[in-house]
Amino acid sequence: MPTVNEIVLPATKPETEWIGGQAVQKTMPTTDHSIIQKAFLDVLGRWADADNRGLAGAEWRFRVSRPNIPVHPLVPDVAYMSFARLRSLPAADRQTPTLPPEIVVEVLSPDDKPKNVKSKREDFLAWGVTLDVIANPQTRTVEFFDADGGYDKVDDRAAIYTHPTFSDLHFPVQAIFAKLDIFKD
Repeated sequence: MPTVNEIVLPATKPETEWIGGQAVQKTMPTTDHSIIQKAFLDVLGRWADADNRGLAGAEWRFRVSRPNIPVHPLVPDVAYMSFARLRSLPAADRQTPTLPPEIVVEVLSPDDKPKNVKSKREDFLAWGVTLDVIANPQTRTVEFFDADGGYDKVDDRAAIYTHPTFSDLHFPVQAIFAKLDIFKD
């Protein structure tokens, strides 16, 4: 249910988000984008399911709130939200949560504007996301930004990446990007 000070955007396909003070429709994903998005969804889904700790979802709309900025929609490519956090919301707010997920993943598309990627990352981290992951299929790199200002960048030579905040969550970076090689002749 919208709040008094909320920017409500129409439902579109692909989704429209409020980024940097303007409505921005997500770009249509490419095959590479879809492959990497699914790979991250699989990793987070298995981890979330292992101890029944929460949900991992794709294209999950969240209603972001920050001080002095109206509530607005953002839709990460992949998100993880713990059951503890999700259950703390009223039932009506669970479909489009008003609390931040703990982890978001953005998979870059060739049409993504760097200023929009940066603005969205800043929104997520200021809102309370613990770990923001940005994967670039073209360069085969993954950037990890955390709520404490930490930053790591790894490429597909890294077999596995583990962030200290989620010590039992392992991102098989090399294997994730190897999925792009299905079309190699």
